[in-house]
Amino acid sequence: MTGASEGSGFLAVDSGGSGLRAVIGTAERGPLARRASGEPVRTGERGIDPEHFMAQLVPLVGALTAEAGAVPLTTVAVGAAGMASLGDGLRAELPGALAREWGVRRVALAADAVTAYVGALGPRPGAVIAGGTGLIAVGTDLTGWRRADGWGHLLGDCGGGAWIGRAGLEAALRAHDGRQDGSARLLACAEERFGPVAGLPGALYPRPDRPAVLASFAPHVAACADEDPVAAGILRTAARHMADSAAAVCPSGGEARVAVTGGLFELGDPLLGPLDEELARRLPRARRVPAEGDPLHGSVRIAAELSSGSLTLPRDEKMLSVTVRSGD
Repeated sequence: MTGASEGSGFLAVDSGGSGLRAVIGTAERGPLARRASGEPVRTGERGIDPEHFMAQLVPLVGALTAEAGAVPLTTVAVGAAGMASLGDGLRAELPGALAREWGVRRVALAADAVTAYVGALGPRPGAVIAGGTGLIAVGTDLTGWRRADGWGHLLGDCGGGAWIGRAGLEAALRAHDGRQDGSARLLACAEERFGPVAGLPGALYPRPDRPAVLASFAPHVAACADEDPVAAGILRTAARHMADSAAAVCPSGGEARVAVTGGLFELGDPLLGPLDEELARRLPRARRVPAEGDPLHGSVRIAAELSSGSLTLPRDEKMLSVTVRSGD
């Protein structure tokens, strides 16, 4: 691949449960403008809906170019939640749609776990734990990608926000019933947050946003951890799950970098303290480093490097696919 001509522009997109975030810029000048939409892209029979994605993106790009000036878009990088398992429609249709709309020639489509990784560590070997409502670990030795967990709140996401919140509510219900290992403090928090806990099943089970509701209780678990051994034990177990996932994907040999990223880690020391201890036990050669940026930063990094012809990250059909159209 030859490098992009001077002055060619890129568009970087982060697509998640709260909508799209986008940045326009050039490889030479960096990011020039950023915008966000508040509507998430729909999913349908083919997974993430490419038509709805474009319907959201076109006015966003219009606002970006109005702010940044006329930027000839030659490169687009998209990081999307669900890309690995629900991205077939995007991979099939988005490169053509972007070419028709703006003349885009290079397109990188990445799982949000990959953009989280690149945002946190850049093009270096290591492992990243991405935690929010769910949890996934991604690692690379720069020859391929490995992932662990990220299976959703019913089958996995062990140690994530929904997992912590559910464990806290379970401890509250044990205290309500008079069973062992219950937590009176978490019971009081649960009733303050949700009302009488006897009504929790009826209030929670029919909701389509169950994972987010469960995750909303995770900060209460963290707030109780200093004085409640049950809450502290939940966070210790969550940290152990995270370290297990990081160990499964971290490249062997040498001193590997490990970073954490995502809103879950705003819980702070009650979670990060046990996590550092578990990582030291499971990955004694690894060093936890601060994340450099978030998934949108990762999309910007991929877009800029693809635009300049310097992208060295490993390609993967599901995790990071790159399309280059003829004439480049």
